[in-house]
Amino acid sequence: MATFLKSTEIPIDNARTLPREYYNSPDILADEMERIFARRWLCVGRADRIPSPGDYFLQQVGKESIIVFRDRSGGFRAYYNVCRHRGTRLCEEHTGRFSETIQCPYHAWTYALDGRLIGAPSTGDLEGFNKSDYPLFPVGVEIWEGFLFINLSEKPERFDQASQALIGRFSRFNLPNLAVARTIEYDVRANWKLLFQNYSECYHCGPVHPALTKLTPPTSGENDLTEGAFTGGFMVINRGHESLTMSGQACGVVVGDLPEEDMNRVYYYAIFPNLLLSLHPDYVMFHTLWPKGTDRTQIFCSWLFHPATLSDSTFNPDDGVGFWDMTNRQDWHICEQSQLGVESRAYVPGPYSTRESLSVQFDREVLRSLGHPVR
Repeated sequence: MATFLKSTEIPIDNARTLPREYYNSPDILADEMERIFARRWLCVGRADRIPSPGDYFLQQVGKESIIVFRDRSGGFRAYYNVCRHRGTRLCEEHTGRFSETIQCPYHAWTYALDGRLIGAPSTGDLEGFNKSDYPLFPVGVEIWEGFLFINLSEKPERFDQASQALIGRFSRFNLPNLAVARTIEYDVRANWKLLFQNYSECYHCGPVHPALTKLTPPTSGENDLTEGAFTGGFMVINRGHESLTMSGQACGVVVGDLPEEDMNRVYYYAIFPNLLLSLHPDYVMFHTLWPKGTDRTQIFCSWLFHPATLSDSTFNPDDGVGFWDMTNRQDWHICEQSQLGVESRAYVPGPYSTRESLSVQFDREVLRSLGHPVR
């Protein structure tokens, strides 16, 4: 049984916001890409993005392009999008399907789907050349609750060890069997950390989200993951409302086998470093975040529903999608305003409130990951 804590019960030790350079320094961003995004497990969306053998998509992580695909056995693989000959990108199209092989468009070096080099024209007379010495460079792949994760580290930490706090936590929400109804891409002019900090607190909800606060009190709920790489908990839906939608009513069937207490709760979890997971009784929303610069983040937001919802015309998934698209845009706007402010010479770190304890924990995880002193 989870132990829930009010935000005000979580010690923050007079924590202050991060200094300006954490939001505008190219050097710090480069360090984050190397020490965080190249070493941690990153969510790249849902497994059903590539439903059939041979299906692939490309995932950009900083300057790296990664091929993620489903192999002939139905499993998942990932490789750097780099030919072993001259380094040419193997794939240009963002999505597609391989037949039996992956072939470089430059000199036709050809690879089996298990990464082996099987064709290298005009290399037969090269002394000491052996195709087995030139496989594609692999990238770690794992699937969890229907989500796909990749890890660029040469020796990644085992997913089940890195994500121990998550294993089994959301099984009642039936996540592997939910289907994506809609995905919206956002290009936000703000540092990725500001977006994580914003998601992790509702101190801002009163001024920024008037429609949200009518459905769920900003001070309601409790947190059960309060330190480390994964943080979050639940907020309570007001009586008379069923979900977070434009109408306040449910926009789908219940997603899984939920206990009665979950029927008036929404759970929010920040899964370091790039997944935000929001679990409602009738749908699940998730964001993946990809830093594109010190002041720019690409965000993909998707809404998952029970298949019975999507096959029943009496339900309107857009009721939930529209609510959060509106709320997302309110968040992105205020984060963009924060970005402009923290870049000012007048900005100095300010004190966090006790209602921002999970944002404090996020900052500490960033600092620990970078090897910087924890404030």
